[in-house]
Amino acid sequence: MGVLGLDGVELRSLAKPPWQPPSWAFGVVRTLLYASIAWAAGRALTAASGRDRRALAVSLGVDLSLNAAWNWLCFQCRSPAAALAGSALLDLSNADLVRRAARTNPTAAALTPYAAWCAFATALNADIARRNLG
Repeated sequence: MGVLGLDGVELRSLAKPPWQPPSWAFGVVRTLLYASIAWAAGRALTAASGRDRRALAVSLGVDLSLNAAWNWLCFQCRSPAAALAGSALLDLSNADLVRRAARTNPTAAALTPYAAWCAFATALNADIARRNLG
């Protein structure tokens, strides 16, 4: 018997949609996206000053914390429902981060692919939760 999550679901046995990318794709995409986050956030933070810079730094910190929390909710708690809630919060945070970054430096809109990937991950997470919890 495998490890059960908070929802009583074994992760390896979860029903997944046919449109889920292969496992190896997640590592490749995340590596590229995290590099773009570092580059775009660095450019935006350098361009911003004063109150805008502090707000942007807080937004980035919240966003990265929510990103880490999603990983914990999904892979440590093994809870598709909790991971979905975390993913929805991350999507809201991404929208705020992209807005703030693009306002200070237009090239910081390079955060948009990260936000799009997270929105895709939310849809995937919702489908997995629906298939396995309802």
